[in-house]
Amino acid sequence: MNSKEPITVAQARAIIAANVNPVPPAFYYIENTAGLTLAEDVYAPVSLPAFDQSSMDGYAIRFDEISETLTVQGESQAGAVSVMELQNHHAIRIFTGAPLPPGADTVIMQEKVFDAPDGLRIESGTTQRGANTRRAGAELKKGELILENGTKISPAITGLLASMGITGVLVFPPPSVCIIATGKELRKPGEFLQFGEVYESNAFFLNAALRKLCIGNIRIFYAPDDLSVIKDYLHNALNQADVILFTGGISIGNYDFVRQAADENGVQCRFHRVRQKPGKPFYFGTKQNKPVFALPGNPGSVITCFYEYILPALKHMMQQTAPEATTGILKESYHKVPGLTQFLKGYIEDGVVEILEAQESFRLRSFASANCLVNLDEDRTEYDEGEVVQINMIPD
Repeated sequence: MNSKEPITVAQARAIIAANVNPVPPAFYYIENTAGLTLAEDVYAPVSLPAFDQSSMDGYAIRFDEISETLTVQGESQAGAVSVMELQNHHAIRIFTGAPLPPGADTVIMQEKVFDAPDGLRIESGTTQRGANTRRAGAELKKGELILENGTKISPAITGLLASMGITGVLVFPPPSVCIIATGKELRKPGEFLQFGEVYESNAFFLNAALRKLCIGNIRIFYAPDDLSVIKDYLHNALNQADVILFTGGISIGNYDFVRQAADENGVQCRFHRVRQKPGKPFYFGTKQNKPVFALPGNPGSVITCFYEYILPALKHMMQQTAPEATTGILKESYHKVPGLTQFLKGYIEDGVVEILEAQESFRLRSFASANCLVNLDEDRTEYDEGEVVQINMIPD
């Protein structure tokens, strides 16, 4: 779509969804998979437990001999590669996780036994047959389907994979991302600030937000308002990254060169300008299935456009579910500008949403308090107290 007319928010969402594809699956070692999505079914290569074992410290016995005086025959420790067979009228000292000796079917807690003059005695009525044992395959049997394609890997799942000796799995990997912050006025925190210069914050926000999505392959570049430099940065980024994020330089000012640099690098413009506030100059294009997003330089616009558009796109690339829109009850009436969808910083608690102060796109402070973005329709101007409005939660 190359029309110069701004498009609607719904159109922008649909265009992005139609032009962003999952990253091809890749093999990852399990220690690097938490937060990613499986790209294959996983079957148990072994049974869990792999052998009959004790679930606590105590004595392995035959249940039919529980009322007898037993002779302690030896012991079975966790990690033992061989275990003696339990003789009749005997008990074997056993520890948690140790193999259950052949012939034994029950483990008596060590607190339930006492020494007798002629051997070991067990308190009466203290247990049942098979107590305190874990039978081979009780949790999982070899060959059993344990995780389905599309499962998001949690730390607990990482532990489960490790418990079966699995070293790696096929996942949808996080995309590599290149952030290009434009503007000769930008300085990094810690640098000396001259009159007319500002500290750059957008790349820091984007870097932090991306890392929360388990995206760690991030490159950040700072470009002056120079077409040739921006063009070179984009050319290199298209060769190195799966996703390119620009901040600044996408409006129609004399020093806004991002759109021209994209055109000259062969990026196909899908849209440029959306009927929304903040972030009207928002741009989206693609080259060889690589998405290029250009966000207006105001911090509020960057944060809003990231959560409303880029976060869902990245989630799709990683085959994860994006947060769904929900609703809240408006705490106070609100008058909005006509002809634009408006995204407002809000705070929702117990179903009631408050529209925060300081909504201008250059303001960051209110974002520190916001936990949601309130979506107000393009074709409306008045919202009443108590009205139900759509919101998108800001991830913690």
